[in-house]
Amino acid sequence: MDRSNLDGFQTQVSELLIRHRSVLDVMSKVQETASRINRSLTKSVTECGCVEVAAKKQTYDSSKNLEENKSYLDTHFTGPLCEHCRDVVTAELGKNLFYLAALCNITDIKLEDVLQKESTRLNTLGVFNLT
Repeated sequence: MDRSNLDGFQTQVSELLIRHRSVLDVMSKVQETASRINRSLTKSVTECGCVEVAAKKQTYDSSKNLEENKSYLDTHFTGPLCEHCRDVVTAELGKNLFYLAALCNITDIKLEDVLQKESTRLNTLGVFNLT
């Protein structure tokens, strides 16, 4: 997404957010939508079954470098989301993004600036970004 699309999205959020304009409402909506993302992924596993979570201890060999260890680390997430679950998760991610943009609007921060600064930070820290 280029800058004009991000700015346009942020402006659109500003125009459409009417009922929950308080910073307290927006902060709680960011948390609520994050929980709904978690719930929709959980339901993809437990109700639909299109994906599985197969979690086990991550093996990490301290004698190898970080790049060599990458192949041994796992997401624990197996399978593709079915069309329905993908639609639900995508919608929940979109709602979260909406309220994140609203929080940016309230604090007078450009979403583009957030993305750019985070990208710069990631480029600077590289694999040492372990936060």
